[in-house]
Amino acid sequence: MPLLVNGARVDLARPTGDMIRAHPHLEKAKLLRSQPAQIVEPKGLLYVQQREFAVTTPKDGSVSILGSDDATTCHIVVLRHTGSGATCLTHCDGSDTEAEVSLIMSSVKSFSSSTGCGRLEVHLVGGFNDDRQLSQKLTNQLLRAFDLQPEDVHLVTFCVTELNDREEQDIHFPIIYGIAVNVKTAEIFPATFPVKGPDEDLRSAHTLTGAPLTNIYDAKTEQLRIGPYFWGPFPHVDFWLEQDDAQILQNLSTSPLAEPPHFVSHIRSTLTFLKEHPFPSRSLFPDRKPRIYKKNEEGLWEQVCSDKI
Repeated sequence: MPLLVNGARVDLARPTGDMIRAHPHLEKAKLLRSQPAQIVEPKGLLYVQQREFAVTTPKDGSVSILGSDDATTCHIVVLRHTGSGATCLTHCDGSDTEAEVSLIMSSVKSFSSSTGCGRLEVHLVGGFNDDRQLSQKLTNQLLRAFDLQPEDVHLVTFCVTELNDREEQDIHFPIIYGIAVNVKTAEIFPATFPVKGPDEDLRSAHTLTGAPLTNIYDAKTEQLRIGPYFWGPFPHVDFWLEQDDAQILQNLSTSPLAEPPHFVSHIRSTLTFLKEHPFPSRSLFPDRKPRIYKKNEEGLWEQVCSDKI
């Protein structure tokens, strides 16, 4: 069963811009682009980093918002079942798109199998007209992967690549870098997040060392589960830490001119973490158990087991 817009199968051969002309209701992307990014505070938030995903339902008593940002060529995907309200958010970078789409489809269906009515809806946001056309490639991969699914998937929000592009002095940038979804109301809005934890450096290190897409949340127990993660010494970590900001930006970003201001400091922090923990099996996960967090009475993540670093 294919990827559908208004009941019609998406023509994957059609350029991104033409999709809007063929399906005018997708112009809601214009409304999304016009909204200022809301600052989402940590209370009730589950922040999803690159190559992570999380799924929950409106019954969740701990998490009401799923969100992610800092997407340049990456795309943020929200998949929701309208019957159960089960909602998944993931931050894709094109590393293994087909497998990732199958994974998030399974995660949402696992919460929706007993629901007799409803449909699967997908929202795609991110990317821009980057020089290397990585955004366009990822857009195409995602459309194709959803079109290959055995179930009907309805494309509802399409704000990607050229539809999420702005130009300033001949330099292209994304309009929207991050979004959030309210699990209770299904509202999707541009967002930024002052707090991206817990374990921000640990999770970023997992991604930088080539991790596959990882589920970080157990909605049944309402627990955030990080790890156990394992990697070896990061290649040339001392060399990279010695480089100036311009070199790090130029060599460790897919889109150096469009990165948010904190990109380099974030990468330095992650590299420093990798240097301090070349063997996480010894220093971080000696018992081979995940670091588990639950929301406390203030709605903030609090570690409930495993020793702190």
